[in-house]
Amino acid sequence: MKAIAIIPARGGSKRIPRKNIKSFHGKPLIAYSIQTAIESGLFDKIVVSTDDEEIAAIAKEYGAEVPFVRPVELSDDFTGTLDVIEHALKSLEEKGEVFDYVCTIYATAPLLQSQYLIEGLEKLQSSDAVNSFSATSMPFPIQRAFKIDGSGRCEMFTPEHFLSRSQDLEEAFQDAGQFYWTKSGVDSSDIMFGKSSLPVILPRHLVQDIDTLEDWKRAEFMYEALQKS
Repeated sequence: MKAIAIIPARGGSKRIPRKNIKSFHGKPLIAYSIQTAIESGLFDKIVVSTDDEEIAAIAKEYGAEVPFVRPVELSDDFTGTLDVIEHALKSLEEKGEVFDYVCTIYATAPLLQSQYLIEGLEKLQSSDAVNSFSATSMPFPIQRAFKIDGSGRCEMFTPEHFLSRSQDLEEAFQDAGQFYWTKSGVDSSDIMFGKSSLPVILPRHLVQDIDTLEDWKRAEFMYEALQKS
């Protein structure tokens, strides 16, 4: 069994400039993903896909490989993660390197724990599922969510649940945005959040997207609390 971790990390982050290598509690943000992947002991190769020389140098410093430079056409705001992973796998396949399991790990996951990477792989190996991925429960019933219209007024997505008790509503889950395991060579037309996937449920205190400076500050507080506990 051969497994690879691929960490996408382009250099052009706009909302948080240089986000992937910005210092987070004393280390570049990407270092946490690399070190957790190494700590898990699961991977034959840990690769960072980047278009940026500084990111490449830092990735190597913390133990990842950067065997290719991501092309410009795969480094803009509109390129999906799937295209980046396919490019990485094709580049390695051309060198004779083929893997049974592929794990995409985001560079913005300082709260990632190796035990959940291990759980994700074990779930795939013991089932006929194609994917497993990090997920967490929603903090509030989605059936009682509302939007704000163009005039600033409220409109519920499911107004029939306005009077429903929270405990009577079905629990919902969301993508935790940390990692995604896939079996190589298995065709599936299903989406990642579909019947061919198994979720690895993380506690909410280990989940935080980092898209804005407010997100960044919250993630720092969460990481600090985790270390103290």
